[in-house]
Amino acid sequence: MKTQSIMALTQVYWDHHIPLPKLTSLQAKVTVALVALLCFSNSYDGEFVFDDSEAIVNNKDLRPTTPLSNIWFNDFWGSNLRSNSSHKSYRPLTVLTFRLNHLIAGGLHPVGFHVLNIILHAVISALMIDVFAILIGGLGRDEDGQRVNLAPKTSLLAALFFAAHPVHTESVAGIVGRADLLCALFFQLSFLTYCKAFYKGSDREDGFSVRWVAVSLLLCAAAMLCKEQGITVLGVNAAFDVLLICNVNVYELSQRLLFRKKSLAFSEILSMGLLTRLALLGLGGISMLYGRWRIMGTGPPVFTEVDNPASFEENIVIRILNYNYYYSLNAWLLLCPWWLCFDWSMGCVPLIKSATDWRMVWLLLLWCFLLGLIGQALCSQDSQRRRTLTLGLVLLVVPFLPACNVFFRVGFVIAERVLYLSSAGYCLLLAFSLGHCCCRWTRYKKLLLALTLALLCMYVARCALRSQQWRSEQSLFTSALSVCPLNAKVHYNVGKNLADRGNSTAAVRYYREAVRLHPTYVHAMNNLGNILKEKNELIEAEQLLSKAVSIQSDFAAAWMNLGIVQNSLHRFEEAEQSYLNAIRFRKKYPDCYYNLGRLYADQNRHVDALNAWRNATVLKPDHSLAWNNMVILLDNLGNLAQAELIGREALRIVPNDHTIMFSLANVLGKLEKYKVS
Repeated sequence: MKTQSIMALTQVYWDHHIPLPKLTSLQAKVTVALVALLCFSNSYDGEFVFDDSEAIVNNKDLRPTTPLSNIWFNDFWGSNLRSNSSHKSYRPLTVLTFRLNHLIAGGLHPVGFHVLNIILHAVISALMIDVFAILIGGLGRDEDGQRVNLAPKTSLLAALFFAAHPVHTESVAGIVGRADLLCALFFQLSFLTYCKAFYKGSDREDGFSVRWVAVSLLLCAAAMLCKEQGITVLGVNAAFDVLLICNVNVYELSQRLLFRKKSLAFSEILSMGLLTRLALLGLGGISMLYGRWRIMGTGPPVFTEVDNPASFEENIVIRILNYNYYYSLNAWLLLCPWWLCFDWSMGCVPLIKSATDWRMVWLLLLWCFLLGLIGQALCSQDSQRRRTLTLGLVLLVVPFLPACNVFFRVGFVIAERVLYLSSAGYCLLLAFSLGHCCCRWTRYKKLLLALTLALLCMYVARCALRSQQWRSEQSLFTSALSVCPLNAKVHYNVGKNLADRGNSTAAVRYYREAVRLHPTYVHAMNNLGNILKEKNELIEAEQLLSKAVSIQSDFAAAWMNLGIVQNSLHRFEEAEQSYLNAIRFRKKYPDCYYNLGRLYADQNRHVDALNAWRNATVLKPDHSLAWNNMVILLDNLGNLAQAELIGREALRIVPNDHTIMFSLANVLGKLEKYKVS
């Protein structure tokens, strides 16, 4: 029995009914790439937004002065992987591309980062044609041994849906989505390479090339080094091998095993080398998982209840119901990607607490639809239909497994970025459905064409609108207010953006709403307390900051801000203790040492003040305020020689600081060094 890779050239029967022109391979890929570029091109000159600030702007691993080797020991955000505070997101290849962007542009210029993301999406979308063609039509070859696309129209339509799907906006327009893009690219290459193992298999007894399987495993490892989700390509490869290469009818096989009927399945399947290939995939996967676990060092990341409230629910039935509700929401984002939000945590999706909750309807609809699809995929007498549906479901479900909360807790409720690969399975099923409708209802072919074009146009328009929203934090955060009005983090981010732009009055309103929605939101309390402190509303500021540190006792920034307020209220002993608490919880805290020095100076504890400011400059050599205060204090104490030494030392580190120059000039004048002064 020969493998499916050398199958006879049989055109997929519904393909020619799809009302699209039949393009050459190159024309199809260029068309899909152009659609992808059209959808997201308006995000090319966007700013660094949301998570970009932590992963890129504040990530020291991107800077040329940081050793390149650091990216192999730090997480995606630049923290040491063995630290308890690390998110354990090990994506060194993604960080390496960020560093290359930084190097080529000569700094943090977002245009280069955005352009590369858009290009990557266009390349991935074009390559999806090859992936879909194989999943639908198999590895058919012509007389010259060249692979032939047996479903050119279906694969083109599916790739167009993928290129234009609005759920991809977060991955393409958000720079940190580079992880999903690179993971998807290596995922595709791993799958296509695995398929290549069978192209020249007819002249071998076992029917496949171990070398290409090994290359596929290496590309899978590369995908995993871009994002953890990359390892799921092994599951897709295995399913492809069983269902298409070995042409196993899962339903028929299970029936024969269940009723102990005679079956040639195992003997013939094993003769194709399936067991060897699955063993190689399994061994490779276990090795990657073991290596990943060792790299994590201190174990899995620690998430809080606000990140993923359902995972902290003690009642396992309630927990399972909410997980399934999350699945239905993810399915809805694929079906109707209109309500998109940068963050779905903190009350955006309230928990289902009982079986009488009306949202249970969505769970029932999801599973009725899925079970219907599975039934069609397993029980259909049409082999082409059965294969396409089954592999479409595999591509939909398998890449989503790491985000499903079954194997481990994840740090989010819903994340549009994790649907980047799963959406390929959805697009394949959608294209198949339209092709099947065109095949059955030939009289309505023009109507179906109009509906298909309308859907694509809506996708493109939605992508353009959503990409525009991702261009700046102001538009991104405010767009979420109508989608997730109960999300405290949305209100917090809108308030923070307003405060950063100098509109503190409007920011107060959003911070108050964030605290109202989430009464233990310590970061909102800290920022609100900070603004009230600047407005001299010290009593309320102290109440908010005291509550914040009582909720999270190791919140160093809140302790420091509380100390500043207490200092302004002339409660010096309490202020000193607050500053010391902040330093206890954050050892390297130059701003806190600076404020502690100011407190000591107000109390005429001059030596303590000088020591505190010196600590600030040791931790942050360019802390000009601390340098300047030391010069002024020494000047006031009459220690002019020491003041001159400190001032000159400061100017060697911050040579263009005018405040230090002015203070030093005063000292030099008193020393009668008029010309230098």
